[in-house]
Amino acid sequence: MSSNGWLQIGLLLILALVTIKPLGLYLARVFEGERTFLSPLLSPIERGILWTSGVDPRREQGWLAYTLAMLAFNAMGFLALYAILRLQAHLPYNQQGFAGMTPDLAFNTAISFVTNTNWQSYAGETTVSNFSQMAGLAVQNFLSAATGIAIALAVTRAFARSAANTLGNFWVDMTRAALYVLLPLSIVLALIFIWLGLPQTMDASVTATTLEGAQQALGLGPVASQEAIKQLGTNGGGFFNVNAAHPFENPSAISNYFNILAMLSISTALIYAFGKMVGDVRQGWALIASVAILLVAGIAAVYVAETYGNPIQLALGLDPTFGNMEGKEVRFGQAMSAAYVAITTGISNGGVNAMHGSLTALGGLVPMFLIQLGEILPGGVGSGLYGLLVFCVLTVFVAGLMVGRTPEFLGKKIEGREMKYAMLAVLVLPFAILGFSAVAAVLPMALASLGNAGPHGLSEILYAYTSAAGNNGSAFGGLSANTPWYNTTLGIAMALGRFAYAVPVLAIAGSLVGKTRGTPSAGTFPTHTPLFVGLLVAIILILGGLQYFPALALGPIAEHVSMLAGKTY
Repeated sequence: MSSNGWLQIGLLLILALVTIKPLGLYLARVFEGERTFLSPLLSPIERGILWTSGVDPRREQGWLAYTLAMLAFNAMGFLALYAILRLQAHLPYNQQGFAGMTPDLAFNTAISFVTNTNWQSYAGETTVSNFSQMAGLAVQNFLSAATGIAIALAVTRAFARSAANTLGNFWVDMTRAALYVLLPLSIVLALIFIWLGLPQTMDASVTATTLEGAQQALGLGPVASQEAIKQLGTNGGGFFNVNAAHPFENPSAISNYFNILAMLSISTALIYAFGKMVGDVRQGWALIASVAILLVAGIAAVYVAETYGNPIQLALGLDPTFGNMEGKEVRFGQAMSAAYVAITTGISNGGVNAMHGSLTALGGLVPMFLIQLGEILPGGVGSGLYGLLVFCVLTVFVAGLMVGRTPEFLGKKIEGREMKYAMLAVLVLPFAILGFSAVAAVLPMALASLGNAGPHGLSEILYAYTSAAGNNGSAFGGLSANTPWYNTTLGIAMALGRFAYAVPVLAIAGSLVGKTRGTPSAGTFPTHTPLFVGLLVAIILILGGLQYFPALALGPIAEHVSMLAGKTY
């Protein structure tokens, strides 16, 4: 731990903060249908896509029609991607001659990319062809991110409109998200990545001569374009097995900065755009402050834990100067590894530049806990915003109970119906995470995949289902997940974490949009003040995290205590 490391982290966060307002203003203009500098180029394309699809942009949908459109579109996306992966051997641009995926692996991978999780039970460079990468995985990277943004827009309109019946049009929202936001930013970022040395080619490999004089084939492909949308869409799936630790995905400290900034950009800007669209920018900044407090605390916790080092190594008298460097890249160091670990899990990205399974027990606890909070720090593109708004609903309800008033948020009264849907949403994650983890912890076929015994073995299971249900995609590498059991159950957990959460959220939006938006009175609890920020942070920690404490106590916390006692498994 050093002042240089803290300066690197501080500069990164300042750069991320600077981008929030300009990008947030652009997003608000796009989604309110206003003209932008890209409109002359993209408006004709947008009209052509909607006309060809038979979509009338003036015809809006109620919450049920919006939800059904979202579910139907994603179901078709799943089937299309599943077919590509199964039939890969018969499709073009498969120079390596890769076979199609097995049914369970194709099922897992298709659900993974459709749900914006990008969990990978395979090594990309030895399993997936260039065609599957581009026509299958990259397409879903765009569409899954656009779906999340569309749902967030529907929820935003529920607070912005008064006594209305519709939430917008899913097809229009998704098209604008992909066309005006994800595609232009991805093109710019891909060009930056190419400039920084990432490959962008249709060649499958290049032959290199090693220092010993041997010939080695190095995998190549359209890496830069895949990497750009992977980060901007908070997808996280790597072109290569070791993800952003691979020098072809993340070759330098500068590219690492761009990777992290890209992860943060759209999710944080959407929160600002929310404040702009509901007519209270202060509300957007209050929500940003809430997630920033928890995210910065997570970065600091990982950095301290990893620079302190492994207690067993310290007990053996080894030099603690470099802390725990196992599983980390020297070109990034402790500080930027810690920042990447916390941000990729707080933001539902799931890409890694260091191996999470090699973190210290407390260092590994932090990313797992950040996912369990609900992936709202600031979470995935779109999904982080609507998840955060669910916690806002719960927060004003608790505040209302404390002062004996009907809870309100942005002029909309929060009543029994909204609370039932909110509780249904927040219970999805613990049901999937703890339920599947409990079964896997006693099932012989699941235990056979563990690379470690004892508390760390339990952590491997718990992290896998946490990552899947939270739509994150990162993993503790000791778990061999490419088995029918894990491919199937992790796939189900991903679907629950995405769609079983989104449906009650859209139901909340449908209920709120029909209510008259009231004006603040002297007795209204202000939701843009430091008091609300503190209460929201407390509710996130209590309702989002406390339910996992017993499981964490048996996993990473028990592992840390064992390491302090000098015991290994």
